[in-house]
Amino acid sequence: MFQRLFSTIILLLILCAFPTMQAYCGHDGPKQDKPGILVVAFGTTMPTAEKALQHIEGVIKKTFPNVPVRMAYSSKIVRAKIAREQHRNIASPAEALAQMKDENFTHVAVQSLHSIPGEEYHNLLKTAYAFPTMGKSMQQVVMGMPLMATSTDLEKVADAIMACLPADRKPNEAIVLMGHGTHHPADVYYAALQYHLAKRDPNIFVGTVEGFPTLDDVIEKLKKNGLTKAWLMPLMSVAGDHANNDMAGDEPDSWKSILDKNGITSVPVLTGLADYDQLVAIWVDHLKTAYSQLNIKSH
Repeated sequence: MFQRLFSTIILLLILCAFPTMQAYCGHDGPKQDKPGILVVAFGTTMPTAEKALQHIEGVIKKTFPNVPVRMAYSSKIVRAKIAREQHRNIASPAEALAQMKDENFTHVAVQSLHSIPGEEYHNLLKTAYAFPTMGKSMQQVVMGMPLMATSTDLEKVADAIMACLPADRKPNEAIVLMGHGTHHPADVYYAALQYHLAKRDPNIFVGTVEGFPTLDDVIEKLKKNGLTKAWLMPLMSVAGDHANNDMAGDEPDSWKSILDKNGITSVPVLTGLADYDQLVAIWVDHLKTAYSQLNIKSH
C-alpha cells in the first residue's frame, strides 16, 4: 500500500514538472538563433529626401529576403523635429536595438548609412557594441562600415560618382560635391576623395559645409580652371535640409548664391547618394561583410 502511494506521488511530481521542462527545452530542441539587420542613417526631416532611405532599405530587404530589417536615425535633432512636426516617432539606434532585444533577436548586423567614419559613426559604434554586454538574449552585434572607410572604398565611390554625373553636363562644366564636413579627424576623407576624383576628371571638386575643403577652396579652383558653370550635387546619403537650403537655396549664404556672386552659374541636382544604385551597392557590400561575421548557428 505504501509502495503504491509512493509511486503515485512520484508520478504526479513528474507530470507537474513536465510542462516546465517543455517550456525550458522546447518542442524542437535548443532555441534557434534569430538574426536581424538594423540600418542607421543620420536622418532627414524632408519626406522627399526620405525616399532615398526607403530606396536603400528596399535594396537591403531584397538582398536579405529572410532577415527582418529595421531603420533608426542617429540624429536626436532630426528625430525630435519629426515627432514635433510630423507626429511620427523614429527610433534612435539604442531604442531600435532595445526593441530588437525585447523581440529576442540574438545576432544583429548594424549598417551605418553615414558617408565617413566620423563622430556620428563612432557614437553608433559605442551604442551597438554595448548591447551584447546587457544580457544573454542578444549575443552578438556587428557593425558595417560607412560608405568611405578604406582606400578601396574611396576608389569605388569615385568610380560610382563618375557613373552618376548629370547626363547634360559638358566637359568644360564643373561638378561641385557638397559634403557635410566634421571636426572629427575623419574629415580627411573628403580631401582623399578629391584626390581620387581629380585623377578621373580635373573639373570635379569636393567641398564641405563644416570641414575641409571649404567652399572658398572650391571657388579658388573653379576660377583657376576658368570654369563658369558648376553642377551642384550633395555628397550625403539624402538631399535633405543641407542640399535644399545650404546648397541650392535662394538665401545669400547658400552655395548657389555665393557661386553666382563669383560669376559662376550653378545648377543644383537634388539627389542623394542613396538614390544611386552604384553607391547603394557599396553600403550593401559593407552590410554583407558585417552579416557574414555573425556567428549564427541555426536559423
